[in-house]
Amino acid sequence: MPTIDHLQVSAYTVPTDLPEGDGTLDWNRTTLVLVQATGGSKTGIGYTYADLATARLVEDKLSPLITGRDVGEIPRLWKQMSVHTRNLGHSGIVAMAISAVDTALWDLKARLMNVPLCELLGMARDYIPIYGSGGFTSYSIDQLQEQLGNWAEAGMQWVKMKVGSEPETDFARADAARKAIGSKTGLLVDANGAYSRKQALAFAQRFTELDVTWFEEPVSSDDLEGLRLIRDRAPAGMEIAAGEYGYDSCYFRRLIEAGAVDVLQADVTRCGGITGFLAAGILAEASGLSLSSHCAPLLHLHPACSTPAFRHAEYFHDHVRIESLFFENVPTPTKGFLRPDLTQPGIGVVFKEKDVSKYQQSF
Repeated sequence: MPTIDHLQVSAYTVPTDLPEGDGTLDWNRTTLVLVQATGGSKTGIGYTYADLATARLVEDKLSPLITGRDVGEIPRLWKQMSVHTRNLGHSGIVAMAISAVDTALWDLKARLMNVPLCELLGMARDYIPIYGSGGFTSYSIDQLQEQLGNWAEAGMQWVKMKVGSEPETDFARADAARKAIGSKTGLLVDANGAYSRKQALAFAQRFTELDVTWFEEPVSSDDLEGLRLIRDRAPAGMEIAAGEYGYDSCYFRRLIEAGAVDVLQADVTRCGGITGFLAAGILAEASGLSLSSHCAPLLHLHPACSTPAFRHAEYFHDHVRIESLFFENVPTPTKGFLRPDLTQPGIGVVFKEKDVSKYQQSF
């Protein structure tokens, strides 16, 4: 196959449309680090939601390693990127940098072969279910109900809201959410690790009154014993989920071996790109678990269609907005499902460079 002629890195910071917050963090802007891999007159796209340090790492450490190599040896390049950054650590910005490069290489390879990425990877399904995700703790009750209610009306089977920043208000907010979405739409809650073990157990019982079926990171995702405790003692019908901060397969294996989750989560922008996400899917399937993707719905669409154990994708408000700003041909949901465009090669989108130039940051 052709060689990788050039790896271009850029970073963009986009303000949120409203202040956003969850159980442990508040933010008003999001930074996208974009990698464009060019070879054989084609360009592949990959990105991560990180910071300027991640962009600098790609440019200084990974670009010289990748440039001039064969597009067909992505697994070898993935391993070499990991070895090359060994002394910097494998998690955090290192994993996110590798993720963006790996995704760009897979997109480039599919474009060179003139096939959709999901066909190159091998398809397990034609489309994926999604759930609307937002319901930030910074939202008023009216804003919460409007957002989640709109997703329910659009046909999404589930919606997810944030809890944990003010525990004394969480049940009332969840009750307002249930009233907005009605009884037929699944209600998921995400504490982002904000609760103590005792708090999480208490809320697990209370949330069942509102038919909450998914409790994400009720305690810190690093507290594997705590997650196992909540999973064992949560009411029947309530699944415990975690994994969005998994940066490598070893973390996913530990999470599974601890019996900490009912559903494994993985994020292609953090876990080593397409290569790492597919590995997480294999681990989930081998363990009898399903895999749910975290954020970045555009990037997850194709590998999710190629993952037999896949459950659903997070249609995260902030990233949905950014991906539509940055790319043409972004798939839109139909009655709660996303379907890849099989007429387009690779991921199937085009970067709108001029449209987003005002957001670009130097690094």
